[in-house]
Amino acid sequence: MALDQYTPEEPISSIATALAPAALGIVRVSGKGCIELVSKVFSRPKALMEAPGNTIVYGWILGGPSTSSGTTAIDEVMCAVYRAPKSYTGEDMVEIFCHGGPAVVTAIQNLMLKSGFRQANRGEYTFRAYINGKTDLTKAEAVREIIDSHTDDSRSHAAGRLAGALYEEIDSIKKLLVDTLAAIEVEIEYPEDEETIAETFDKGDLEKAEKRLAGLVASWRGEKLYQDGARVVLAGRTNAGKSSLFNAILKEERAIVSDIEGTTRDWLESWAGINGIPVRLFDTAGLRDTEDVIEAKGVEISRSLVHEADVVLYLIDSAAGMNDEDKTFIENCKVPLIVVWTKTDLASLRGAERRGNPAYEEAYISAKTGSGLADLFNKIEALLTQGLDTEREQAGLGSARQKDAVAEALECTRHALATASDNYSLDAVVQDLEDALDSLSEVTGAITPDDILGSIFANFCVGK
Repeated sequence: MALDQYTPEEPISSIATALAPAALGIVRVSGKGCIELVSKVFSRPKALMEAPGNTIVYGWILGGPSTSSGTTAIDEVMCAVYRAPKSYTGEDMVEIFCHGGPAVVTAIQNLMLKSGFRQANRGEYTFRAYINGKTDLTKAEAVREIIDSHTDDSRSHAAGRLAGALYEEIDSIKKLLVDTLAAIEVEIEYPEDEETIAETFDKGDLEKAEKRLAGLVASWRGEKLYQDGARVVLAGRTNAGKSSLFNAILKEERAIVSDIEGTTRDWLESWAGINGIPVRLFDTAGLRDTEDVIEAKGVEISRSLVHEADVVLYLIDSAAGMNDEDKTFIENCKVPLIVVWTKTDLASLRGAERRGNPAYEEAYISAKTGSGLADLFNKIEALLTQGLDTEREQAGLGSARQKDAVAEALECTRHALATASDNYSLDAVVQDLEDALDSLSEVTGAITPDDILGSIFANFCVGK
């Protein structure tokens, strides 16, 4: 969103729901005079103008093609009226609930644009909420996270930030830094003697702040997993059961399953949830030498996808057992790998194979019966979350921007502690603490350059 072209309070309008057949569609307007502008094309203008905030008014939107009897109605609607400052944006707002046909919703939006409204920019409603003090940047970014979430767990993590958990954690850490800064300022203004720096103020709060900042920085990798998801690739020889497992994980028949070797020649991709973690799941062509040009291209793509994966599930038919080709792939695989023995409902594994191999994880499944899938999911989760703090009681960071700012605050705090321990001037410690506070203020938006704001809100959808 270009902030240099932004005009505060200018009436804006946008479609807030998907342009697809649905029971309801919503056209959202906000800004100075927006209620009056909508009333001019509403069948009950006085009722709309006099409506208290947080109430709904029934009527018709008028503005269709003119006939001999006058202007025709576009649709029967309900208008939700919000009065400043008790609205999402902090301004007067109206949300027009109409029937959800794309033609209806588009007609009402076009009428709004002809009636004095400007098309809203991406994220402009949330940006107005931010500048009007209705939200901070951690909550604003959480709105986008919720919209983009792929699993209940990723939505839950974002909802915690939307509820203010991260803001409260940042605010609490800032208080520790401010209290320390105040104590140092007093010592600078009113020194009692020539004691060394290490003895002139209590570093306890500073050490607490350092520990909590380090915890927040460490949280980013885990939070990023729940936001962006992971790439899980199904690989193996032809007829190993990749497409069957793909369908079983998705709980739908997406891939063609056949006893004919080479049925899957191209790769399929779909989002799925594995123990709450969003994953991009790839079903690939069977790995084998072939004279078929199209299948050979599919095999080449499969190998490329394997190299880019976060976890590879290498499938082996239990009845066929492991051959030299399988062993070569497993030994040369450079990414985390689980060997998945398939079709266990049709064949028994040989004892030597069932004892497992310490060089890699193994799972034993039947895509047909669902046996072993829960164990496989647990092993995938363990590989993806290895070394990550995913079970956090406090808030985690929700964006790379937040991580960078908190990491900068952590570095400044650690430098302040080192400066104090090395008996440098108190003024140097003060500078470090002020820099740390500035970095934390960027997280919540108390101090934020315009280019960063533009980047944040440009990633929102138009209606938000």
